[in-house]
Amino acid sequence: MCYSAEVWEDFRKYERLGGTLDIHAFARMMDARRVTGDLFKAVPNAMREPFLHPRNEGERDVQTKMLDAYRSATLAIEEEIAAQTERLVKAEAVLASSKPTKKAETDKRVATNKIAAARERLKEIEEHAESDGYGRMWPGQFAPVLIRDPATGARMIVPARYRCRLPDWTKAMELEKPGTYNARKDKLHTVWKKLFGYNHGVIVARRFYESVSLHRLQQRELVPGERDIPVEVRFEPEPKQEMFLACLWRYVEPTETEEGFYSFAAITRDPPLEVQAAGHDRCIIALKPENIDAWLEPDPGHLSAMYAILDDPIDAYYQHELPKKNGDDDDASASAAAIPTTIIRRGRFDGR
Repeated sequence: MCYSAEVWEDFRKYERLGGTLDIHAFARMMDARRVTGDLFKAVPNAMREPFLHPRNEGERDVQTKMLDAYRSATLAIEEEIAAQTERLVKAEAVLASSKPTKKAETDKRVATNKIAAARERLKEIEEHAESDGYGRMWPGQFAPVLIRDPATGARMIVPARYRCRLPDWTKAMELEKPGTYNARKDKLHTVWKKLFGYNHGVIVARRFYESVSLHRLQQRELVPGERDIPVEVRFEPEPKQEMFLACLWRYVEPTETEEGFYSFAAITRDPPLEVQAAGHDRCIIALKPENIDAWLEPDPGHLSAMYAILDDPIDAYYQHELPKKNGDDDDASASAAAIPTTIIRRGRFDGR
């Protein structure tokens, strides 16, 4: 599965593809973030940034709602710091008494870690580094998606959550099956049949990330007593190019307890040899630019044409590497550094 990708988060980039911003959908998204207090978690920086420089009244309205959500999210972090500080003080008091407990030790450790993490989030907010229009998209986060308005046929840019709530699903059902951020190509005619052929979208990415088992990355079996260690692998097409990823989307109608919102999934296929050799069993589908128009205007009566588009992705070779993480000294990173990974060359595989 493509569990994360670097995508265009700046909606203005999608305007080059003929899309018009659905300003009301962006306003609703910001309103919902004010209520939930999760602006920084749900909406990547590169997606928020354009609204700091609004071009018209509609974008200024979104900016106002975003600033309200900003204050709500900042307050939530500050309240977490206060609550964890109180927890820490109580734990330290117990540990300093004549009857220290294991619970107090755990509370001190957890509270200390949560305070540090919350302060780091506040620091990132205050420093606010400008982006290049790309952002890392994770399941549960929002990203701009180019779709076709079912009513008018016009192209729209909507903010959609990267995890699709399937038709007839409730929020509770979705929580039970949280893997619907990807749609398997071999399940399009069953699980995804109410969206495939109807609600097609595109997001633009420059690279994607997968979590793979270290031993599979190194093309070997687990040795006796060795545990399965997951590592993050980054894939990038060669030659370098923007990838137009095939997606399916759905609009979730509002309820008494939840705002209406768009959600989407990226379609995946069996992996090309180089992705398989790197330890993963799925791969996103990057459309050829000349197929975007046809993909965005599907005919449910001629699904064979849509399958033909998916079966004819861009001609690219996916290079891979282990991303460096500052200060990361966990078992996975240490093991990855200690054992050379398989080096992949275009057209052949050399185990070294």
